[in-house]
Amino acid sequence: MDRFDPRGKVNRALLVGVSEYEFTRPKHRDGVPGQLPAVAHNLAVLVRALERGGVLRPLEITVARSPRLADFRHSLRAAAGSAEGLLLLYFAGHGAVPSAGDELWLQMRDAEVVRGETAGFEGAARFTNVLRILANSHAERIVVVLDCCNAGNAARVWEAVERPDVRRRVSVLMSVQANHRIDAGDADTPTPFTARLVELLTSGIEDQQGEGQGDAGPGDEVHFLALAEALRAYMSTHHRTERGEPWEPQSRTENPPVDVVLGIRAGAGRPVGSRSEAVAAGAASRPVSGRRRRRAFVARVRAAVARLRSGAVGPLALLPSAPAPNRSTGQAAGGRSTRRAAVVLLVLAAALGLVGYFVVDNAASDRSACGPPVELRLLTDPDLESTVRKAADTYLTSAANTTGGGCRRSGITVYGAGSAAVVAGLRDQSDPWQRPVSDDTDPQRDIGPQPDVWIPGTLATAARARSSGVARTYVTLEPDAAPFAYSPMVLSLPQDIAEDSADDRTGDSLAGLRAKLARRDKSASVRRPDPEYTDSALLATVGLYGPGKADVGRAEGSVAQTGPPAPTAGDLLCTLPDDADTDRSTAALVPEFLMVSGVGCDRTTRTPRRAEYPDDVPGLTPTFVRVRWTGGDKDEAARDDAVRRFHDWLTGTGLAVFGQDGFRAPSGARAFLAAHDSATGLISDPGRPAGAAGAEAMDTALNQYRNAKGPGRVLFLLDSSGSMAGLWQGPGGAPGILKQSLGGLGAQDEYGVWSVASPGRSPYAELLPFGPHKRGDAERALDRAAVKDAEADPYGALKAALDTMDRKGRDDDRPELIVFLTDDEDDNHLTAKGHLDELLTAARAKGVPVVMAALDSGGCAKGRPDQRISDASGGRCLDTKGDLVAGLRDEVARTGTGDE
Repeated sequence: MDRFDPRGKVNRALLVGVSEYEFTRPKHRDGVPGQLPAVAHNLAVLVRALERGGVLRPLEITVARSPRLADFRHSLRAAAGSAEGLLLLYFAGHGAVPSAGDELWLQMRDAEVVRGETAGFEGAARFTNVLRILANSHAERIVVVLDCCNAGNAARVWEAVERPDVRRRVSVLMSVQANHRIDAGDADTPTPFTARLVELLTSGIEDQQGEGQGDAGPGDEVHFLALAEALRAYMSTHHRTERGEPWEPQSRTENPPVDVVLGIRAGAGRPVGSRSEAVAAGAASRPVSGRRRRRAFVARVRAAVARLRSGAVGPLALLPSAPAPNRSTGQAAGGRSTRRAAVVLLVLAAALGLVGYFVVDNAASDRSACGPPVELRLLTDPDLESTVRKAADTYLTSAANTTGGGCRRSGITVYGAGSAAVVAGLRDQSDPWQRPVSDDTDPQRDIGPQPDVWIPGTLATAARARSSGVARTYVTLEPDAAPFAYSPMVLSLPQDIAEDSADDRTGDSLAGLRAKLARRDKSASVRRPDPEYTDSALLATVGLYGPGKADVGRAEGSVAQTGPPAPTAGDLLCTLPDDADTDRSTAALVPEFLMVSGVGCDRTTRTPRRAEYPDDVPGLTPTFVRVRWTGGDKDEAARDDAVRRFHDWLTGTGLAVFGQDGFRAPSGARAFLAAHDSATGLISDPGRPAGAAGAEAMDTALNQYRNAKGPGRVLFLLDSSGSMAGLWQGPGGAPGILKQSLGGLGAQDEYGVWSVASPGRSPYAELLPFGPHKRGDAERALDRAAVKDAEADPYGALKAALDTMDRKGRDDDRPELIVFLTDDEDDNHLTAKGHLDELLTAARAKGVPVVMAALDSGGCAKGRPDQRISDASGGRCLDTKGDLVAGLRDEVARTGTGDE
């Protein structure tokens, strides 16, 4: 059998324990059954077991104590994104299944059980979605351990995964068989399953195969398969489920399996028992050094004291001729005996000269019993996320974040979110950010958890996010007076069409540089990322429109491209090399630092580039902002201290990380923070930089961008065929998903909804007539939508939609979009002879972008009809491998003018 040993690799463990819930029955009708105090003990003992196991280093283990759903998602994505060897996910808490279906839902701190809801639960993570996030990790092996009721239902989800590479990499260990509830344990001990799990990880598994090699060979290792079997054998013999049936843990792994090393048993590679026992067992007799004898004695002293404290033995039982403990002895007498025994042990230690050694060594060992550090939540601009994450990772292991006892002072969760959404969330939506009240406005879902720290791309963005004072706000922003770094916006040009002289690459406006580019190469084009998503793209837009009353339509036409703009500058630089001709002839408006740090998808075939420096485009000025929330003062002093320490480090020592990634000083000569090779295509002194961005100028440019071509038109196609019945109810059902996307449409936009099913001659029926609508009217129309006992005809419906939108857009240049939300069950109508080719030809000719939104994880696989239709039309393909709901909202928002 193959064996995967993660030691020495970049591993990650995310340990999630939900012991405290906000909504419990009977106080809350829709609450979970109750609190789970035993789960808090699970985390403490499991952390120690994993640290001692030698596979995962302490800083590779993240503990999430009773997280809300949004916090869990971000922690999971962070762990998945950083793991390269082993990725371990452990969950303990309430696990639930709907009344109809086999899906497992992991209930987080904010979980609620909505009565009559069959699509899922509020505040709970659907295990299917958990697997999707894990599948995006680059980890070689992924192990999931679930200690919850109904854990065995995860097996059916794992078996239903269509991607064989996911089942190959992911192994799942479940505490109990499907559809069974289990004992949660008492308040003073871990849960039964985790208690046994930790015992096996620590002590090893006696009948595990393998012969020792070296200090800790396979015989000393704890493997996934043996661990699963040992747990099953023990739990089914010693415990019962709440139905009274044998408690049988389950596991799933690939076939043939590749076993995963999860730990090394305690004491592996070190002498066990007395020297005489080793000789009697046939071991070779070797001299034992004084140091080894002292270590063995200290280990026995510690074990004795631990046993005394736990009451496992009486104090005299530790002495050679001790009689059996007297169980009638009172507590006070026991305490005196314990103290006497401790004195005896210390006297013995002193006689051997070990008191100093014992005290010092014991203090060092206390590092393994560090308390949980404060976890800071750091929100940043998506263009900055990679560098900010590097800085946070560096800080976590720095002396500034370490106590004298070797404990970590704080942890940091870094996440990025669209700039426009963050500004709106902090300025106008601080109340629903604390407690979401509707599917329409939910910053926890769309942005992430409430941040303690925010690092926007500009100081002006922090000003834009301040409350206007009209509505009550629940958040206070405390930005630094000045930014801590700087990066100018540049035209990143292919070397072959860039100016040779450094003087010709500076001292001119964006319009001037573009005019010179056009004279050098008439076929050259310019692209810019999405101004809704990053501050750098919005700054580029400020420069693109110029001062005064700009011809916004003409300006946008000069950077027009097929399909939606790239969300970030990094994504833009990633996509250009996909087409060699495009890469050789396209300039990109991006932050300068990306030409140093590069991007995650860097290719050896990338066209070499040079930077040209427009003097009228404001640069990036990352700024540290402390964020405070009403009611978030329970641990204010500790959190303030953690934020202050990180702030002082980041704006001091931490600037070295920003320097390595190509950032400059925020003032003065704005020199690079670190030396960089001139081969990067940059200029060390590009001259006078553009003035700082103003909040009003940025808001104006964003509004102009949103309305550049007037109100938009969107035609929604909703698959209403019989196969959609299981994907219909609740906010996560098909009508609910469309309702969530309506926020991107304003009163002047025109849109309609077609129900796509074919009970008669037509491939569709009109649910909502095309035209401008009040949002409430549109939502009520979607509420009336119903599944029909018929197949869908996506070919006929899409062909009719393309013709309809083509006719409506002949006399203007308004943005248009077709959205088709489907489960792909009736794709045979698309793949019938000649249908797909005919549809692709029509899509190219009509020029109306089509968003294919597939409620299927493989809908956008290469070569699938959905992907080909999206590509041909210049649209976008979305499926459940990614965040389909957020992606659809973004696409609709780009077309519409938004809520007014």
